[in-house]
Amino acid sequence: MSFTTVVISLAGAIALLLWGMRMVQTGVQRAFGPRLRILLGRALNNRVKALLAGLGVTAALQSSTATGLMVAGFAAGGVVELVPALAVMLGANLGTTLVVQVLSFDIALLSPLLILLGFLMFRRDPASVVHDLGRSAIGLGLMLLALHQLMAVMAPLESAPALRELLRIISTVPLLDVLLAAALTWATHSSVAVVLLIMSLAQHGIVPPETALALVLGANLGSAVNPVVEGGGRDDPAARRVPLGNLLNRLVGLALALPLLPWIAGWLTVGAGEPGLAVVWFHVGFNLVLALLFLPLLSPYARLLRRWLPDRPAAADPGRPLYLDEATRRVPGLALGAAAREALRLADLLEELLAAAQQTLGARRAPPGCKALEEALGRLAGAIRAYLAALDTESLDEADHRRMREIITFVTQLDQAGGVARRILLPHAAALWKEGPSAESGGIGDLRALLVRLRANLRTAAALFMTEDPRAAHLLAEEKTVFRQMESAATRVYLDRLRHGAEAADAGALRLDLLRDIKRINSHLVAAAAYPVLERAGALLPSRVAGKGA
Repeated sequence: MSFTTVVISLAGAIALLLWGMRMVQTGVQRAFGPRLRILLGRALNNRVKALLAGLGVTAALQSSTATGLMVAGFAAGGVVELVPALAVMLGANLGTTLVVQVLSFDIALLSPLLILLGFLMFRRDPASVVHDLGRSAIGLGLMLLALHQLMAVMAPLESAPALRELLRIISTVPLLDVLLAAALTWATHSSVAVVLLIMSLAQHGIVPPETALALVLGANLGSAVNPVVEGGGRDDPAARRVPLGNLLNRLVGLALALPLLPWIAGWLTVGAGEPGLAVVWFHVGFNLVLALLFLPLLSPYARLLRRWLPDRPAAADPGRPLYLDEATRRVPGLALGAAAREALRLADLLEELLAAAQQTLGARRAPPGCKALEEALGRLAGAIRAYLAALDTESLDEADHRRMREIITFVTQLDQAGGVARRILLPHAAALWKEGPSAESGGIGDLRALLVRLRANLRTAAALFMTEDPRAAHLLAEEKTVFRQMESAATRVYLDRLRHGAEAADAGALRLDLLRDIKRINSHLVAAAAYPVLERAGALLPSRVAGKGA
């Protein structure tokens, strides 16, 4: 077999292993994602429970990164304390060792059975849990198939002189082994795949035991580096504490274990009997010792992390996202929750604009800062849409897709309402100043009352966006009829006053324009929050236009 063929075969087997792991992860997330988040949330009041929850969730997801993203989102949002969040990461690191232990057994014969069973389950209703578990079963079968191919590719390399000479040179510098494995883990985003590769290399005698253990240390380091390097929350110190804390305990473990590798390698080789099994034992022992070492010290460790990474001051720019953590995008439930929380800030910005319009009625000019406020609203809306557009749609189930559409609708409608408020409503409100003392008697008081009602509708829309209550949706939708009736009544009064010469044409038209502006903003609020709920409940007609036979 030529060198090129070997490299392609090796890369293909690793890619198949990673793809299988991804299928298992997405299948479990779709089937049990909300339950896993609830499990983590309930366990985060105690460090021992948190460690066990992190272990169990990671064993199910086969990814300590996904578990870490969940708990980092909880910690950054202030939902959970730092100590149990760090305990979850200790458990997550142990969880990956369970996955490696299971896959280290020679169970390749189960691969066709798992793929067949998964295929039959996957053909069921796409909305069912069985469908999602079928995806996971197919992924597990592909992983076992990839491991079998990996072992087959490795077998001829045992007698390759060039590779043996290269690895002999590398094995003389354990720190170089650590860095090499860390870089490979960072590139593949999977410490499980790298440890299994190391196990295969050791089992075939391609690398000596001490080198294999140094590579395992590098794999553990690389899995902790990844969230720090590629994770979001760079401007939020609270979001960086958990991944940085996990990286630091990896470094402490590395510093303690690296000088002892010659003795550990000799003892494990004799005790395990097989080099591959020695790799698995070391991977488990390294993470278990770190968990036992750090678990009692998490309180002072958390205080140290808070001192290094103090809470940031409140953001001065209202258009700057506070909750859109880039790392959280890998966990759909957390990503959608962060986007929804950010969308509520849009409602707050829009209410400030409407309050400014209320102050502007009868005043000479609008309060300062209205343009900056509307621009901030637009920037924040754009950031939310871009964040959602970057989500991995394969990781979303039908409920996630629906919620994402609702968030985008809410954000877009509020963004458009903000544009109407600043570019149309505020100039019209300031123009009433020219009417002088006759303005109050000409209906400004009624317009102020209408703006108060509009702001109340905005608060209702924000609450409805979170609760999705059909009764509240009906009440908000009825407000559209109320505003339309008010516009019709005001138009009739205006025309009647014009006929009798009791109304100046320009002044009356200006107040009608203001009423239409307010009605238009209210329509955006109804479309933002009420219509999606009513449509899902089957209570929304496709059109108000009567058919030809009506």
